[in-house]
Amino acid sequence: MTRRDGPPLAVTMGEPAGIGGEILLKAWTARHSSAELPFFAIADIKHLGEIAAKLSPDVSLTEIKDPSQAAAAFGESLPVLNEPLAEPSLAGMPKSANGHPVIRSIERAVTYAREGVAGGIVTCPIHKATLIDSGFPYPGHTEFLAALCSGKSAPIEPVMMLACPELRVVPITIHCGLRDVFTMLTTERIVEQGRIVATSLSRDFGIARPRLAVAGLNPHAGENGAFGHEEIDIIAPAIETLCGEGIDVTGPHAADSLFHAAARERYDAALCMYHDQALIPLKTINFEKGVNVTLGLPIVRTSPDHGTALDIAGTGKASAESLLAAIDMAGTMARNRLSAGA
Repeated sequence: MTRRDGPPLAVTMGEPAGIGGEILLKAWTARHSSAELPFFAIADIKHLGEIAAKLSPDVSLTEIKDPSQAAAAFGESLPVLNEPLAEPSLAGMPKSANGHPVIRSIERAVTYAREGVAGGIVTCPIHKATLIDSGFPYPGHTEFLAALCSGKSAPIEPVMMLACPELRVVPITIHCGLRDVFTMLTTERIVEQGRIVATSLSRDFGIARPRLAVAGLNPHAGENGAFGHEEIDIIAPAIETLCGEGIDVTGPHAADSLFHAAARERYDAALCMYHDQALIPLKTINFEKGVNVTLGLPIVRTSPDHGTALDIAGTGKASAESLLAAIDMAGTMARNRLSAGA
C-alpha cells in the first residue's frame, strides 16, 4: 500500500472556543506533505480562517463539498467541509448555542466513516458542560459514538483505550463515581471488553497474538481476600474465561507494580478497573502523545487525550502533539482494516 491510499480521515471541530481549531491548523502544517492519509475538517470555515489569520497565517483553507475532494486539496491547504456555527465564537468563552453545530460535526463524521468515504474519524475535544446545556444526553464522546453506530441494531458496548508509544490501557468502568465502580464492575463486563480489546489489537494494530494484563481493584490485588474479594469473585473468573477462549491474559496484578518499564514489556494492553487507575500512569508516562481510541465500533475513532484547554485558547500556546498522534494512529488503524478487508 502506498502513501495516501484509502479514504481521508474526518476531523471534527470540537469546542470552537477551545484549542481545537489551533491544534488542527498546527497538525495540518506538520503533516500536509507527509501524512499517510490526508484529513479534512468538519468545522466553520470562517471561524477557522479567523484563527489562522491570528495564529497560523501560513495556513490556507479550501472549502470542499465532499470528502472525495480532500486528497487533491490537502497538499496545499487544509480541506474543510463547512459546518457553520450558530453564533460567533470567542476564545475561552463557550456558548451553548454552538453545541448543536459541534454535535452535527460529529454526526457527519460518523456518517462519512460508516459510508466508507472517510477512513475514520478524529475528534477534537468537546466541552461537555456546554453540550449538556444544549440538550446533549451523553456523558462523553465514547457513549455518543456508540449510540450513533448502533442504529437500529443491538446496542454497541464501546471500549475506551488510551494509548501512547509506551503503554495501552483500558478502563473497564469509565465515567462514573468511584463508589459506583463496585456495582458496575462485573465478570461479564471484563470478559466482553477483554474480547473486544484482543480483537482490536489484532485487527487494528497488527499484533498477531495480543497479550493482556489485568489489574486488580484493591491494594495488592486484594492480598488473597484480605483487602477485598473482587479479585476472587469477579476478576479472576473473567481471566479464566478469556484464557479458556485462547486469549493470552494474566492477572489480577497489583496495580502499583503493573506500569513500570519492565512490567510493560510483558503485555500489549492493560485492563484496568476504573478510570484513574488507567489514565494516571499513561498521562504520567507520556502526557503529550496520549491518544483516546474507541474500540468496538464499526468505524475507526481516535482523539487527543486532553480537554479543550479554555485557559490558553487563542494564545498560540497549545501543543498539537496529541492530535498528531491521534491522526497517525487513526491512519494506521484505517490502513490495517483496509488491508484486512474489515
